[in-house]
Amino acid sequence: MRLKAEKSVGRPSTMTVRAKPGDRSRALVSFGGRTEEAAIGRSGMSSRKREGDGATPIASLKLLYGYARTDRIRSPETALDLIPIRSGMLWCDEPRHASYNRLVSAPFNHSHERMMREDGLYDVCLVMDWNMTGRKRYGGSAIFFHIAKPGYKPTEGCVAVSVPAMRRLLPFMRRGTIVKIVR
Repeated sequence: MRLKAEKSVGRPSTMTVRAKPGDRSRALVSFGGRTEEAAIGRSGMSSRKREGDGATPIASLKLLYGYARTDRIRSPETALDLIPIRSGMLWCDEPRHASYNRLVSAPFNHSHERMMREDGLYDVCLVMDWNMTGRKRYGGSAIFFHIAKPGYKPTEGCVAVSVPAMRRLLPFMRRGTIVKIVR
């Protein structure tokens, strides 16, 4: 089952993620007339993203679709297709595997991330087109737009916002919305 909202019309189509001055692992997200605080990669931003470097890629990335913990978050308001997260859903981050940077199912004996996390980071998890349509081994995987850790602790390369910020931003997001990550 996929969750879907009405298509948004006349909404902004570009979101800007700009490094926050003085803190390499924080950013400001500007979209729809709002600016929200965000966490980014522990290594800051990089134009040379590689698997495991902890950097958020400097790039313009399209939002493709997302995942939601529907047992925790009821019908988020968005025009993005949201796939309910189920037990056993994993994301392959093993560069040598054929399913690198793709959703896989348990059991899976290679490096992966669990989509159904207890910490709530992927309660809403939006997939950005980083190394998805033109995959390169070691090019970086699981670059998502998701929920931030308390205190905006750094991510492994994703962009993460608070739950209230995610609720405010989701109605403006749709497939093809550009997430422009700049210094």
